[in-house]
Amino acid sequence: MSHIPARVIQVMAFDFGTKRIGVAIGQRLTGSSSALTPLKANDGIPNWDTLTALVNEWQPDAFVVGLPLNMDGSASDMSTRAAKFARRLEGRLHKPSFTHDERLTSYEAKGMVIADSGERDFGRHSVDGLAAQLILESWMGEHPRPDDAQ
Repeated sequence: MSHIPARVIQVMAFDFGTKRIGVAIGQRLTGSSSALTPLKANDGIPNWDTLTALVNEWQPDAFVVGLPLNMDGSASDMSTRAAKFARRLEGRLHKPSFTHDERLTSYEAKGMVIADSGERDFGRHSVDGLAAQLILESWMGEHPRPDDAQ
């Protein structure tokens, strides 16, 4: 587990997908997070101008990208693409980018939508932002901000 600097407070998380990329913003001080509107993607590539504008609006200190590993923990084609997306975020936007195991978050998000709305239309009831929020909350749980970092 890598050490996350205490100065990393505001974090933006992404649930990488080929058609949509879920986005959430969170605060390590309070542990709170919110889903944002998902970004459209073309074969996993977002509109970088739109993404840059979002980053400029929210001013995160770092990024977290969900890594969709296979259930046995091995890399998948999607996890390789998500890791590449994380590296591109860091290279283009000059903020640290971390990856986080997200094996069950999309499944959990779909269950929450079904429980909440009774519907299974995940296009209309997008789970992307919720999945990004779950990734972020899981990451923050594993990387709490040190109490003495005031």
